[in-house]
Amino acid sequence: MKGTIVQILKQSGDWVSGEYLCRELGVSRTAVWKHIRNLREEGYDIEARANLGYRLRSVPDVPYPGEVAEGLGTAVMGSRIEYFVDLPTTNDEAKKLARAGYPEGTVVVAETQSGGKGRMGRFWFSPRARGLWFSVILRPPVNLVETPQMTMVAAVAVALAVREHTGVAAGIKWPNDLLVEGKKLCGILVELNAEIDRVNFMVAGIGLNINIDSKQFPPELVGIATSLKIETGRHIPRVPVLRVLLQSLEIWYQRWLQEGFAPVLEKWRELCVTLDCPVTVHTIKGSYAGHALDVDETGALLVQRTDGTVERLVAGEVSLRKR
Repeated sequence: MKGTIVQILKQSGDWVSGEYLCRELGVSRTAVWKHIRNLREEGYDIEARANLGYRLRSVPDVPYPGEVAEGLGTAVMGSRIEYFVDLPTTNDEAKKLARAGYPEGTVVVAETQSGGKGRMGRFWFSPRARGLWFSVILRPPVNLVETPQMTMVAAVAVALAVREHTGVAAGIKWPNDLLVEGKKLCGILVELNAEIDRVNFMVAGIGLNINIDSKQFPPELVGIATSLKIETGRHIPRVPVLRVLLQSLEIWYQRWLQEGFAPVLEKWRELCVTLDCPVTVHTIKGSYAGHALDVDETGALLVQRTDGTVERLVAGEVSLRKR
């Protein structure tokens, strides 16, 4: 009902009488007032005036389902949006909802995460209302061997959306981090639930730093992390960014399913900042130095070690070294 009130006020663009709202909603004036009060607590600036009624002056830059859905225009991504103020991690919540049968394209978004995580189990800094911390449920009809490609699909989609919407030249570090001038802007963590012969679901978690000031990063991230605000010098509204991310993700996800991995890989190579670079590779078996040569047709990174041998890396962490 709160969403209906917001839509009526938006469509009017002017004063709407309390009597009209009561009639449209089929509730009492007291009920309307309670909903107006709740909306104000959520950040909606609603003016009230005797004999005129209510007028919407501004909406909050908060990824409420109704705000994100307005003008989204996607068929799958964001078909259902679950908003939370605080979660341990959006990926864990999305996996729970996926197991409960929530449809493909369901988005779980939180204002902050108390236990946000990146690849290799690292903590992900998720300050309240300073970024977009969200996960998307996916149910792709692909073979198990193809599932690692989804990480690169998401990286391409996010990098292009950031570039087109903000002008920030985000590049991809194998396989899925987004960097700007060597500093991390975004992390992507894709998790899988599958059996030997089929994929039950995947969850793509995305953490994008938007309005974090340089002084707000914890000491261990100072100098190695950045945000859209730092890169552009201005405050970036979050709701429009989430819309363009979901739109781009839908385009590239559908292209992957319909055309295969080749067009994704071609665009990924264009955006990659890892290739032809000295790197340090970290795996569960240890670390070694080498030179990133290319990625093969599956997305695996080809690294030439100092002894000249070429390793095919399908899992692990890569850090860039100075030339």
